[in-house]
Amino acid sequence: MKNRRPDGIARYSHPAGGWDALREVAKTLAHQRIIAQGSRTLLKANQPDGFDCPGCAWPDPKHTSSFEFCENGAKAVTWECTAKRTDASFFKTHSCSELWNWTDHQLEDAGRLTLPLRYNSEHDHFEPISWDDAFTLIATKLNKLDDPDQAEFYTSGRASNEAAFLYQLFVRAYGTNNFPDCSNMCHEATSVGLPKSIGVGKGTVTLEDFDHADAIFSFGHNPGTNHPRMMTTLHDASRRGVPIVVFNPLKERALERFAAPQDPTEMLALSSTPIASAYHQVRVGGDLAVLKGIMKAVFAIDAKSYAAGGQGVLDRWFIDEHTSGFEALYADIDATTWDEITSASALSRQAIESAAEVYARAKNVIICYGMGITQHAKGTNNVQQIANLLMLRGNIGRQGAGIAPIRGHSNVQGDRTVGITEVPDMALLKGIERAFGFRPVGKKGHNAVEAVEAIIAGRSKALVCLGGNLAVAMSDQRATFAGMRKLELAVHIATKLNRSHLLTAKTSLILPCVGRTDLDTQASGPQAVTVEDSMSMVHSSRGFLNPPGELLRSEPAIVAGIAMATLGNRHGIDWHGMIANYDRIRDKIEEVFPDFFDFNRRVRMPGGFRLDVPASFRRWNTETGKANFLLAPGLIEDPVLCGEETLVLTTIRSHDQYNTTIYGLDDRYRGVFGRRDVIFMNADDLAGRGLKDGDRIDVRSVMGDGDQPRVVSGFTAVAYDIPKGSIAGYYPEMNAVISLSHFDRQSGTPSYKGVPVVVKGLP
Repeated sequence: MKNRRPDGIARYSHPAGGWDALREVAKTLAHQRIIAQGSRTLLKANQPDGFDCPGCAWPDPKHTSSFEFCENGAKAVTWECTAKRTDASFFKTHSCSELWNWTDHQLEDAGRLTLPLRYNSEHDHFEPISWDDAFTLIATKLNKLDDPDQAEFYTSGRASNEAAFLYQLFVRAYGTNNFPDCSNMCHEATSVGLPKSIGVGKGTVTLEDFDHADAIFSFGHNPGTNHPRMMTTLHDASRRGVPIVVFNPLKERALERFAAPQDPTEMLALSSTPIASAYHQVRVGGDLAVLKGIMKAVFAIDAKSYAAGGQGVLDRWFIDEHTSGFEALYADIDATTWDEITSASALSRQAIESAAEVYARAKNVIICYGMGITQHAKGTNNVQQIANLLMLRGNIGRQGAGIAPIRGHSNVQGDRTVGITEVPDMALLKGIERAFGFRPVGKKGHNAVEAVEAIIAGRSKALVCLGGNLAVAMSDQRATFAGMRKLELAVHIATKLNRSHLLTAKTSLILPCVGRTDLDTQASGPQAVTVEDSMSMVHSSRGFLNPPGELLRSEPAIVAGIAMATLGNRHGIDWHGMIANYDRIRDKIEEVFPDFFDFNRRVRMPGGFRLDVPASFRRWNTETGKANFLLAPGLIEDPVLCGEETLVLTTIRSHDQYNTTIYGLDDRYRGVFGRRDVIFMNADDLAGRGLKDGDRIDVRSVMGDGDQPRVVSGFTAVAYDIPKGSIAGYYPEMNAVISLSHFDRQSGTPSYKGVPVVVKGLP
């Protein structure tokens, strides 16, 4: 009995993918009551004549396979095309107070929204409202504000380029740049950090580059859960003998071994492929130390080669011809001691030097990273040090090499490209003036943290959300939820019900929209939208299913409806014409953003087209005209992390969720079944606090702002293979202990992956 694990915790010994993944897809189809329809739908996912899966932003191969979807993508698709409905009778039956007590999983599982709704506070129910009345009500509330800056306009990365472009056009015509966006909470450190390093806030590689890489480094991401189609690429690279070096606090099963569902030999033989050639479990928040350590070791390898009469391993021609700041970087790395590096990273010098040897031997290296790098107080520094490491050997701007930030939402990068930004540059302002005849205001607007702070303080009084689940996704849910309930107006454009919708303002509306799988028919006929993937490929997406209700409208049509009601004829924008035919929206995108030249013709080509990424061709759009080696002070996230009792929490996603969307309560690769109330802890950390596997605990923030402590209570401690001093818990539940003030000061990205906490046992 003494070895019995906590309830719902068991060892999972199978590889990622394989037959278990296919069984889960079948279960999902059955759960959503769409076995036949869902199967046909999945076969159109990520196909040239089909729709873009909303599950991730991994690019599609040029020669699309017979099925190009993964388990989690299948969940995203089938949960969208579910047969379940939240119609008028649903909202008549269930009050808002009752729905608030449902779990996030139950809310998502209730089904598709079918009609526009307004909250009736007297009866505590959402009730039907006509589209015209909804648009008039929103316009009246927005136009009564004292200042356009009192309104916040949130965007989810699942919005199409067409919807996002119209949205930013409407908001700028309205008079503000308040664009809190899901980018602010995930890869903003990339968008802010890389332009200073290499002149563009995007990755420099294409999918084909992975076929020519001699080594792949993976920092801070879990592709088997968050972008599983990437596993096919890593699987193929491993089988070619390419070293894949992983740095991550937890051992994620997909990065250990993977069985490709599309490989009949592997499936029939019940075999799998090892993925990581080396797996280094870095302490949470230790990535900066690791990156400096690898560079220090590379400098040592270079010096040793020179001393022996060799040519060294640095690309001196690239450094001299294409970069600035090398001497300062060398001095910074030289002054950083190995004791500091090993202490901050929890890795041995030998382990870091072994990774440097792999890097130095490989001609072409790709470094991939996820939110384990960006969602830190030093997230921007982390990104820039990755760029530094690549530049030492000229690994940017050539085939088979480069930097690869791996995005989550399927169009989070595209939304930013077509203008969703709180910091408009002059090119954007002039482009809008060129295309629409007015110059928007140029002052900086609010990012996500600033928007929520303004809502809490009462400075912002209206919130319009183009998708997403903003309140749940943000830090410090107690303060965030209370602020949302003080709003004068809250508008949510959505396909499904979520918790943010239930944080009712004085006036609250839910507007149902068609999804990626749904047929979008406008005056000129069926429409396609476009998206941009993680590697700057733009391609079309065309749904084909009948929408779940006759009253649903497309996101572009809803945005245009709000705009026409709010702005009237201001600036003479032809909203009707653009909605009638989305080609006209794309013509305007091209006019504002010249990189989209010949948009409508190129996007109709199989596979679409790639936007220009200057750094991919060694053109550096920086102030120096070169790629810049940039410095990062220190090695640790924050001095508060050094407290004797302090542990550092990283938030993680389970295998049964997509961002804040909870599909189920299992996380099978980590051996968790039927629950989410767990905290993964090192066995020594448990023992040192007088705790044992299965004990109930409190997790309390040590960040000091606010009168009441941020705490989650009654969670179960689970002994797990995680570095000492680090713990992990599920997002978004653990957002409750994260301070709104704990974010990267350069990019504004919340530090979801580096949260100082203390753990106490409960009686």
